[in-house]
Amino acid sequence: MGRGKIVIRRIDNSTSRQVTFSKRRNGLLKKAKELSILCDAEVGLIIFSSTSKLYEYSSSRMTSVIERYNKLKQENQQLLNPAAEVTFWQREAANLSQQLRYLQESHRQLMGEELSGLNVKDLQNLENQLEMSLKGVRLKKDQVLTDEIKELNRKGNLLHQENLELHKKVNLINQENREVKKKVYEGRNVNAANSISRPTYTISNGYDMHPPLHLQLSQPQPQPQKNETPAKPMQLGL
Repeated sequence: MGRGKIVIRRIDNSTSRQVTFSKRRNGLLKKAKELSILCDAEVGLIIFSSTSKLYEYSSSRMTSVIERYNKLKQENQQLLNPAAEVTFWQREAANLSQQLRYLQESHRQLMGEELSGLNVKDLQNLENQLEMSLKGVRLKKDQVLTDEIKELNRKGNLLHQENLELHKKVNLINQENREVKKKVYEGRNVNAANSISRPTYTISNGYDMHPPLHLQLSQPQPQPQKNETPAKPMQLGL
């Protein structure tokens, strides 16, 4: 059977009251610790027993938790009052203006300006800040240059590998061209040798295919008179 419902009221028996206080206190402290760890919350717990004994738990310093509580409580109370709200925002604006002036002054001093009001200690601190800043800048510059050099080396290695591959391809193409030329020359030599060794066959039908041709020009002959015998025509000897 389940436990009966407990009536929330003061326990009259002092012994039972003390036992219940001890159990509930330990459970409450445990829950507060779990809440701060699980939820990343800033927790502050203060317990006073009936005998004025103090028990507390804080996820950070208890004083900082109390200061934060008092500040936020005061701000909330001021926000409820319109006049207090105006005063609050005026104070915030003044604080921001003061911080801005401080940052501007620090920036000018870092640039080497308005150093007349600084003593030796202030100047030494400023020098240390500048040295630390310069050291950080140099380290960053060296890192950037190192990364760029590594990247250039990587690209150079890739280009070298590609160049080697291209050389291999060019050599392979040249070798193939030489083999093709060798085969062509060998084929020409074989054809030439065959043409030299092949006998010459002549077909003759007994007739001279190109007989000599003799042409002779003669002087023009006068027209024959009557009762004259005509001159013999010019003959072409074949």
